[in-house]
Amino acid sequence: MPRKVQTWDDYDSAVDQIILTPSDSDFIDQLIPVLKDATASGRTATLVQSLSQYAEEREGDIERIGLTQHEEFLGSVSQLQTIREETVALTAEILDLNQSIQASTEKLAEQKQALVDTRRVRQNITDVSDALRESLKIMHAVNNAHDLIRKKKYYGALKSLEDLQNEYLVPIIQNKYATQYRLADLIQKSIPASRKTISEAVMTDLNTWLYRIRETSQFLGEVAFFGTRQRLDRQRERAEQNPYLGHFKLNSAIELVFDESDEFDVLDNEEVQVDFTPLHEALHIHEALGQIDKFRAEYAATRRQQKELLMPSSVNLSSDEEENSLRDLLEQITGFAVIEKATIQRAPQLRSTVEVDELWDSMCQTAIRLISRSLTDVDNAELLLKIKGDIALFIQTMESWNYSVSTLNNFQLTLFYKYAELLKRRFSDDFQEIVSTDDYMPMQINNAEEYEKVLKVSWYTEEKAPEELTFPCVLPFSQMYPLCCIDIRNFLNQFYFFSNDHFQHPNIVDETLRKSLDELLTEKVCRTLVERLNSQYLGQIVQILINLEHFEEACHQLEQELIRARSSTSAGGPVSLKSTEEFRSNKKTAEKRIFELVNSKIDDLVDTSDYNWMTPSKPTEPSNYMQTLTRYLENIMGSTLLGLPREIKELIYFDALSHAANKILALPLSPDVKKINANAVAAMAMDVQHLSAFVANLENAPMLEQNLDELQQTIALMQSDNHDEFFDISTRNKKYGRVDAMNGPILLEKLTLGVESTTTSRAAAPLANFGSRFGLR
Repeated sequence: MPRKVQTWDDYDSAVDQIILTPSDSDFIDQLIPVLKDATASGRTATLVQSLSQYAEEREGDIERIGLTQHEEFLGSVSQLQTIREETVALTAEILDLNQSIQASTEKLAEQKQALVDTRRVRQNITDVSDALRESLKIMHAVNNAHDLIRKKKYYGALKSLEDLQNEYLVPIIQNKYATQYRLADLIQKSIPASRKTISEAVMTDLNTWLYRIRETSQFLGEVAFFGTRQRLDRQRERAEQNPYLGHFKLNSAIELVFDESDEFDVLDNEEVQVDFTPLHEALHIHEALGQIDKFRAEYAATRRQQKELLMPSSVNLSSDEEENSLRDLLEQITGFAVIEKATIQRAPQLRSTVEVDELWDSMCQTAIRLISRSLTDVDNAELLLKIKGDIALFIQTMESWNYSVSTLNNFQLTLFYKYAELLKRRFSDDFQEIVSTDDYMPMQINNAEEYEKVLKVSWYTEEKAPEELTFPCVLPFSQMYPLCCIDIRNFLNQFYFFSNDHFQHPNIVDETLRKSLDELLTEKVCRTLVERLNSQYLGQIVQILINLEHFEEACHQLEQELIRARSSTSAGGPVSLKSTEEFRSNKKTAEKRIFELVNSKIDDLVDTSDYNWMTPSKPTEPSNYMQTLTRYLENIMGSTLLGLPREIKELIYFDALSHAANKILALPLSPDVKKINANAVAAMAMDVQHLSAFVANLENAPMLEQNLDELQQTIALMQSDNHDEFFDISTRNKKYGRVDAMNGPILLEKLTLGVESTTTSRAAAPLANFGSRFGLR
């Protein structure tokens, strides 16, 4: 607080106090406040009056002393004068001494100032030295941080900067009067730039690492495929030693347990070593910088860009040696995906499973789209099987890294349907060529080796043992049958080749195989054989029938083969091929065609009979047509129809004899035949007898002879002397039971007793009204 200013009510006492002060300085010190008070209070005149009054009082005192003590005063004046002179002299000496002292003092002051200056300089030097020492510590810490950056020890550099801040910069900056304040402030302001430099350097190293990873992705995928192949080989070896282990696929729990001792590290082996240090460094640095979210986003964006660069615009499925081959694509995807999974395992805070799965799904979809686009140019089943093998290896490899492969497994169905289509097309052409180029002759076997080969590939069982056969021999079917059997077996094997190596839809293979095999056998084999039934060559038709018979049996065997070969996941129950029924039903068609050709030949022969119904003489031998007919039947049964089963041959005989009997019987019933004499009936009887004798020598003759009953009884009726027996129901049923009730009267009406056609018989008159009895005229 300011000191309170002193005030005076009476300046007289103040003046007395001022005058009585012992020294000049005190005089001045006392006078100044009084002057200020008089000036401030406006009483200057009062002060002057008090001073004048004091002066007048002192002058009065002096005058009074001088008047009353004049001599003493004068003596005092003289004494004072002397003192004054001495004082002057003393003053001069003092002044001289003062000058001398002053000169010494100035010199001493100069020396003292010099000492003070020296001490100040020394202190400044000390302060500067200390400041430099502290600054050097700071600069050393800064240089150390930059050295660590140059040595790519980024995390150490970041920690060094943090220690620099905590130990030096922050305490100095908090003290604004500190010597290193400006330096600390300057360095503090440069810290963000240094951190940015570290961040950029780390990202540069990381980008270099990512580039190298991208460049080595394909090789990494190749190494991963190699590891999977080794596991497959070990799995097959274990399955050979213990068939039970063959039920467990790759990546199953059992397989993984057995394969623990032979674990293969895809990322660290003799061929490739992937160092994740740059990634970990970048992660730690950005965590320390508090930029982990930004780093995660940048890393994810970079990996997406690399994924886009990884996928080509097209893929070449025809060769692994050419650019953009399927193998290259799958290896690149595998290497990329393996790095992603390894990143999750090593830095789960950097990559989430959702992000990696999204990239994986995107790559799978792109790969499937590229492969599907190129599949249209694939027309080779073996190439497609190789493509499937590459994809299966890819699936098994990625499955071991816990990637979802359901999309790829489903895509294998597309490959399978394409494979089935190509197989069907190829085997369709093969079957077509085999069937169209067959000679339709029984297959000749020259030696036992050929016989064994045919038995091995065909579904055929010979009644005789191989050692009982004599070579050369002839097998009933033509060459097309074993050739088709070979193709069928190859077709089965190649179909199952597709499912041998990691195919998750074996039941679809079973069903597609059944349908495709059915279609091939029905459309390309059975239908082609049926089309050839239009041939006029009986031997070819017979051979087709025999082939159809064996194909039917082959279909039965195939049904059992398909049951044995189908997977455990397929529905149980029998397997039924529609082609089995097709072959069975078309056997009937072939039989009918044989009947048609045989009957047509019989018609041609019977049409050459040229009976003279009014011949004047009896024949001495069977007609030429009848002899030719029996020779024809005998020849085809002994040669052309020899290879047919006995029941079919009997059926052909039965139908041929029935048709021949009807055709022969139709000759006299023709409207063109008006009259028939006994000689003509005798000629017919001789021909019928010749035919009956021929039939009697055949196997199963009793059954075949039934076909001739009507013909024989009709001839007997025409040769009978008592025609009235025919009109007696009881007698007719006994002797002429097979004679048609309508045809008998017609033939009896045409009979005449005379030899010449103009001769009129008396016996004919009684027969003239036979037709009217039955309402025929």
